[in-house]
Amino acid sequence: MRTGRGTLSVAAGLVLVVLASVGYVLPPAFDPPPLKTDAAFRSIPAQPADELKPVVAADPIRREAISLPAEAQRLDGTLRVPLTPGRHPAMVFVSGSGNGSREEFTPQAEFLAKAGVVTIAFDKRTIGYNFRDRDFGLLADDALRMVEYLRTRPEVDPARVGIWGVSEGGWVVPIAAAKSSAVGFMVLVSSPNVSPLRQVAWALNEQLLRLRAPIGARDLLTRAMGGVGFDFLRYDAMPALSRVKQPVLAFYGTTDPSIPFVESTKALVKALNTAGNDDYTIRFMAKGDHAMRVNGGDFTAGYLETLANWIKGLPGTARPAVHMAGATPVQRFEASDVPAAPWYAGGTMLGLTICLAAVGYVAGPVAAMLVRLRHRNQTPVEANARLWPPIRRRLSRMAWTGLGLLASVVAFITLLVLFSVNQAGAWPAVLAGWLVVRLLAVLMLIQEVTAVAAFVSALREGLRPGRWQHVAVAGVLGGTGLLLVAAAYYGLFSFPW
Repeated sequence: MRTGRGTLSVAAGLVLVVLASVGYVLPPAFDPPPLKTDAAFRSIPAQPADELKPVVAADPIRREAISLPAEAQRLDGTLRVPLTPGRHPAMVFVSGSGNGSREEFTPQAEFLAKAGVVTIAFDKRTIGYNFRDRDFGLLADDALRMVEYLRTRPEVDPARVGIWGVSEGGWVVPIAAAKSSAVGFMVLVSSPNVSPLRQVAWALNEQLLRLRAPIGARDLLTRAMGGVGFDFLRYDAMPALSRVKQPVLAFYGTTDPSIPFVESTKALVKALNTAGNDDYTIRFMAKGDHAMRVNGGDFTAGYLETLANWIKGLPGTARPAVHMAGATPVQRFEASDVPAAPWYAGGTMLGLTICLAAVGYVAGPVAAMLVRLRHRNQTPVEANARLWPPIRRRLSRMAWTGLGLLASVVAFITLLVLFSVNQAGAWPAVLAGWLVVRLLAVLMLIQEVTAVAAFVSALREGLRPGRWQHVAVAGVLGGTGLLLVAAAYYGLFSFPW
């Protein structure tokens, strides 16, 4: 007796409802509220004209390759020294996340050196820093080694040696400044000042909104983030910032999709007030992105001039007439924490689920192949010969669909990461990718329900599966079941879209 299509449709619908509800009832939930407008950010004055006065960056300079000993390795960099007489202010560039090549700072380092500021740009360490393990204190020590080296140079004014940090460097530079009075000033560019997890979650939400991605795509990624156990994601920047006594210059771009610039500014002001430090200058640069460029091209207007004039004017420029000035920043949503995933949805359990599913998918085809080989020289039971091949074909299709779903999720996440950098015209591809992921998940659900029904019907019609056939059925059906539960947790069956 075969199960009717109506019965299968009802069964599939009920299972879909159950799986869809999983995405709602299980934590973590991530729904950042709109950020309430702060009066202090509604009427920001224009940037003072003297900060924007033209800078003649035409002095001859000398470039030197340097290599300094550090923890477990040497640090290689490029020193640029103005050839004009006298002692000059100096600055060390500290990179953001990633490999951190010194070459990314070449335009700024060249401009400042030709304007009369000694600069060092160095390659980020390769030992003790990777995607999972990020010791900000270790990176701060590297920057301090560069500071101490600059203070020994005869071309440098040792009282005016500072550190510049971008993005992740905004968590590094305050540690160095709080640790050593040798740091004369601090420049922060797109410094988050909130925890890495809050920054990443905010950036994810903001970038997905700009990509017009479905809300389910955000739920998929934020639930995945909740299961990640990287310690650095919970780093608290406030203790180090609250001990900074040196003059601070901070830049934020008003089109930056990577950091919550309004909350980052509030955190910075609060920390400096706690430190009793009134020597801070915060400038919002119109059209500036995360790197203070306009759509990844030229630097935003006034950035290089403000930077050079402020450094060269120290200590007189340390306390500005207005602390905050420039373009009006508009941040739509709060930077909310992603709750940690419960034990059953953590990274370890997800890895175990995928491994078990993979074992089931491997065991299924291998067992089916053994059945075929064993029966090649035997006269099979008539019922088995008739009923088993359709079951085997269903199992094979299910295994391929499950593998396809895993591959499509990885490809979709990669797509989002790539398009978060260059978002122009990306939203159709994002919607298409999400459609593929959701359709594969639903197809896998339908295959699971129909395969179970077909196997039960075959048993009723006389199928007598052997040991290896049981292995094949259990492996593929069990592996698919595990993936269905995981897909439900990550919101692949949830509504709305």
